[in-house]
Amino acid sequence: MSRRRSTLPSHRSSKNTTGVYPKPKLNFTNVYSDFLSELGENTGASTLFLGVARRESADGRKKIKFLVMESYEAHANRALANICSSIKKKYGLNSALIVHALGSFKPGEPVVMVAVASPRRDLSFRALREAVERYKKEPAIFKKEIYADGTTAWIS
Repeated sequence: MSRRRSTLPSHRSSKNTTGVYPKPKLNFTNVYSDFLSELGENTGASTLFLGVARRESADGRKKIKFLVMESYEAHANRALANICSSIKKKYGLNSALIVHALGSFKPGEPVVMVAVASPRRDLSFRALREAVERYKKEPAIFKKEIYADGTTAWIS
């Protein structure tokens, strides 16, 4: 019997660990609640982005039956951690978190959460936007749309 070694991010230092997780192991409500519980005195703003599976393709031509998210987990975890580290430094954030679910998603289900906390709201908004744009490009995370007509497409 073969045992697969887990590549989930380590939870040694915090409840909130940036990385990719199998959908069954990720509860976005709990992750955000944990994030909020650790804001600290110097936080004046916390912003959140929740990416949700869409019901239509980006061009609006096809109805999505479900979305499949896959990843090269080791690369994705490093890239997401790097994004959080660099935006924390650039914007003077108190904290930054990106958690991305892997698996199959129906339209309306959450797929990714990005949260940042900073002393000022302007910094928080700018950092959040950059983190969202970067997580879409840098980590090895792959998205496949399965359409109602039976066709599929890998989306960049």
